[in-house]
Amino acid sequence: MRVLVNAGPWLPVPPRGYGGIENVVATLVPELRELGVEVVLATVADSELAVDERLAVFPRGQFPLLQRPYNQVCGVVPAHQNAVLRRVAAGDIDLVHDHVEAAGLTTLAALGLPSLHTLHWDLQKHPALYGTFDSHVRVNGVSADQLSHAPEALRRHSVGHVHLATPLAVGADRRQAVPKEAYAVVLGRITAGKGQDLAARLAHEHRFDLVLAGPVGPCHNPEDLAAADQQNPDVVFWREKVAPYVDGTRVRWIGSVMGKARDELVAGARVALFPLRWNEPGGTAVVESLALGTPVVGIARGCLPELVEHGRTGLLTADEDQLGELIEAADALDERECREEAARRFTPAVMAAQYLGIYERLIERRPV
Repeated sequence: MRVLVNAGPWLPVPPRGYGGIENVVATLVPELRELGVEVVLATVADSELAVDERLAVFPRGQFPLLQRPYNQVCGVVPAHQNAVLRRVAAGDIDLVHDHVEAAGLTTLAALGLPSLHTLHWDLQKHPALYGTFDSHVRVNGVSADQLSHAPEALRRHSVGHVHLATPLAVGADRRQAVPKEAYAVVLGRITAGKGQDLAARLAHEHRFDLVLAGPVGPCHNPEDLAAADQQNPDVVFWREKVAPYVDGTRVRWIGSVMGKARDELVAGARVALFPLRWNEPGGTAVVESLALGTPVVGIARGCLPELVEHGRTGLLTADEDQLGELIEAADALDERECREEAARRFTPAVMAAQYLGIYERLIERRPV
């Protein structure tokens, strides 16, 4: 089986820091190849993931362009997708597995090839597209909650959901257990839906140490902020809502972290905090936290109730003000329970086996 996996033109695979979708692809592809799938990866040229063939239009990720005016960047995705179409036209691809928001779905609709489009985002976006979509293309979600918010037209094309995965904390080359410290961590892009302002306020009110790790818009470290576009929505959110709480002692922002440093940061935390103000679709950082033996404390919305067993691998609440009280309560949870749950449900092998089953049924034109 030869599958073209379309990761898009925004970031390399694996990403160098932030990059949720690209991390998913980087986790999935090696396991697919272990199962005998030949993978053609549509990405950018500085991707380093081992694949059978790499397809790229751009030398590096185009993520810094994402929030520029539409008329300046509207050619980026079409240029990438045009290369995908040319490669598919060669005739040796059995299936396309696409991860490009909106445009990936419409590109696949023009192909007669078996196709799967993974939905990584809020499905209440793009109502004119999702509310009227009709094609041979099949889609999957990354959680049941995510799909429950999809328009009926999109749900008719669904083959269900596949939860995200992460390498295990202990036993993998770079993931080892580390001693727990007294801080909580919020991992992810600093933006209003992730709720870092709530976490920072609660840290001061409930007197727990907090580390914020992730980019602010295109800024991966504090030094970048001075030169950033001050009208960028994430920069505005940072400046107005988060920065007033960041004192360098009780609350720290350390920018983007990756690899071993990122794992050690999460593994050393007493809890991973998810103060969500939106319905998180997939929760890569949630399953990573569990695999690293760190209980999850968060708002019970989006995918969190599917991924976290309340009272065993984390503590969830619908009340923002109660969230701070759960930090201390989570100290009673057993980090081994978190790792065991991740090993059972959220390994790359589990995710790849589920996707391979979908591929086979789509190629054979069998119901999924």
